[in-house]
Amino acid sequence: MSLSEVPGSLPERPVTDSPGPQAPLGTQDGPTTALAEPVERVRALWVTGVVLVNVGINAAFFGPIQVLLGQQAIHFDEGQKEAILALVTGCGAAVSMVANPLFGAFSDRTTSRLGRRVPWVIFGAILATAALLALAGAPNVAAMTILWCLVQAGCNGAYAAITAAVPDRVPVPQRGAVGGLAAMGQTVGILTGAVIASVVSGNFGLGYIVCAAALLAGVVLYLFKNDDAPLPAESRPSFKLWTFVKGFWISPVKYPDFAWAWLTRFLVNVGNHMVTLYLLFFLKDAVHLEESQGIKPELGVLILTGLYAVMVIVTSVVGGAISDRMGKRKPLVIASSVVISIAALILAFEPTWTGGIAGAVVLGIGFGAYLAVDFALITQVLPTALDRGRDLGVINVANSLPQVIAPLIAYPFVAFWGGYVSLYVAAAVTGLLGAVFVVKIKGVQ
Repeated sequence: MSLSEVPGSLPERPVTDSPGPQAPLGTQDGPTTALAEPVERVRALWVTGVVLVNVGINAAFFGPIQVLLGQQAIHFDEGQKEAILALVTGCGAAVSMVANPLFGAFSDRTTSRLGRRVPWVIFGAILATAALLALAGAPNVAAMTILWCLVQAGCNGAYAAITAAVPDRVPVPQRGAVGGLAAMGQTVGILTGAVIASVVSGNFGLGYIVCAAALLAGVVLYLFKNDDAPLPAESRPSFKLWTFVKGFWISPVKYPDFAWAWLTRFLVNVGNHMVTLYLLFFLKDAVHLEESQGIKPELGVLILTGLYAVMVIVTSVVGGAISDRMGKRKPLVIASSVVISIAALILAFEPTWTGGIAGAVVLGIGFGAYLAVDFALITQVLPTALDRGRDLGVINVANSLPQVIAPLIAYPFVAFWGGYVSLYVAAAVTGLLGAVFVVKIKGVQ
C-alpha cells in the first residue's frame, strides 16, 4: 500500500446479475441489504471511524517504511543497509499485492453476523499488531523479512475491508467528500508514523510497539460504529475455485479505461516510491544533514514528511473541488503528475537541505492533487458495482506493486548507476509516463 486513496464505485452501467433486487441500504429488504446501492447519507461518527482506521493502518505502515526498517537494517549490517531494506520492503510489498485483492474478495463473501467488512478489519488489525510486536525483537534479517510480510498481510486485510466499506455504505453524492476525508486520514497516519519513528530516537523496537498501539487505537471506534450490514448465507454465490481465481482478471480489452487508469496509477506510484524509499539514506549520505545542519536524518525525515503531509491535505481538498467544478479529471491528473516529476528533479539536482524542503513541498502539492482527482477518475471507470472488495483490491495492486518494483529499480541506481541524481531523474521520467497514458482514457474527460 502507498500514499493512497479510498476508491468508490459509481453505477456506470446497470447491474443485472445481482442475487436479488437492488434495495437502498438500510431498508427492510434483508436478504439484499448488504448488496444494495446505498442512498442514505452516512453520519459523521461513521466517517470519523473510517478516518481513524486509515490513520492507524498508515501509521503502522509508514513508521516502519520511512525510518524503523532502515534503522533495523543498519542494526543488522550498516554496510548492506540498502540491500537489506530493499529485500524486506520488496518482499512485504509482494505480500501486499496479493493480500489486498484476496482479502477484499474474502470480505465480499463473508456472512458473519458482524457484517462483511468488520471481521476482516478485526483480523487484519490483530495480525499486524502481533507481527509488529514480534518485529521489535527480530533476531536476524530473515525473521525481520517474514514478520514485515505478516504486517503487510494484516494491514492490507484491514485496508481492503475498510476501502470496500465506503461504496457499501456511502451514497454517490457523498462519496467524494468521504473519500477525501479518508485520504486525509491516510496522510495523517503517514505523518503519525513519521512522528513515532522520530520520537523514539533510534529505538526501533519501541517504535514498532507504538505503531502497533496506534493501529489498535485506530480501529476501535469503527468496530463499535460500523453499521456493516450482514450478508445472508443464501445470498452468497456458490464457490467455484476457478471462477473465483479468474475473477481477479479484469480484461483490458473489455474495460480499457479501467486498464489505462490502473497503468497510470501504477507508474505514478513507482515514481513516488523511488523518491521516498531511500529518503533517510539520502539525507544521511548525500545531503550530510547532521554535518551540514546539525539535524539528525531521522528528524529530517519527520520535517520533510510533515511539510509533504500538510501540502497533500491542502491540495487534495482544493484539487478535488476544482476537478468537480471543471467537470474534467484528465487535465488535472496530467498536471499533478508533471508536478510530482518536478519534485524528483529538484532532489536530483539540488541535494541540499533547502532542496529537500523544496522537493517535499512540491511533491506534496503534486501528489495531493493527484490523489484527489485520480480518485474521482477511478470511481468513473470501475466495471460494475458487484464484487466491490475484489475490484477495489485489484485497483490497489497499482499501489502495492510499485513497492515491489521501486526497490528493484532504485537499488541499482543508488549502488551502481550514478547514485541519487540518476535515481531521481529516473523517478521523474517514470512519473511523466504516467501522465502521458492518462490521455488514453476515453470515458472520462
